[in-house]
Amino acid sequence: MASRLLLHAILALLILCAIQPALRGQALADTSDIVQLSGLVWTDENGGVEPLPYVNIYVQSTQRGTFSSNEGFFSLVARKGETVVFSSIGYKDVEYVVPDTLQGTRYSLFQLMRRDTFLLPETVIYPWPSREHFKLEFLAMDVESELEALANENLSDRALAQLIAFLPTDGDENVDFFLRQQAQAYYYEGQIRPMNVLNVFAWKQFIEALKRGDFKRKKKQ
Repeated sequence: MASRLLLHAILALLILCAIQPALRGQALADTSDIVQLSGLVWTDENGGVEPLPYVNIYVQSTQRGTFSSNEGFFSLVARKGETVVFSSIGYKDVEYVVPDTLQGTRYSLFQLMRRDTFLLPETVIYPWPSREHFKLEFLAMDVESELEALANENLSDRALAQLIAFLPTDGDENVDFFLRQQAQAYYYEGQIRPMNVLNVFAWKQFIEALKRGDFKRKKKQ
């Protein structure tokens, strides 16, 4: 029984020694075609070179991707022979195939992107012949009391407050908030931000508003 266990252990050790070089060679083959792709995305608008920020950059048919910085710089890991796609709203998509003949593991790329032209369908607006016709049609509208009550309910202060509290912000609002935060951070870079509790002008405005009664609750009519 002991000799059989010893024989099995020797066979397992021999098999492990035989397949280890093959696994090591396979690992080297899997990483030999990896390339660190770095560079700049730019456009030639206004007669000069301008960096293009927030460009979506991803490897086609994979989940690997990134986006360009404020200065248009990017860095992405790709394999030789893969297709890297550059896309941005308002610009034509660009596909770049990483050459399989590259020597080394690093490659620099300066990618140009050009404006894309959108052709919108034609829209024809037919106005009322005159203001008098519009006034007659508007006064002739039959607005039911239920619709009027529903409109008043949707436009009430309570409904609008709920929309402000729970309605998520859209893309323009998010971008505006982010840019304002960045501008404020750059404005106070290298120095301590002032505190309004020590701001004399803020205290002056607060005292004047307190004297005017701006904080008093208005009585219901």
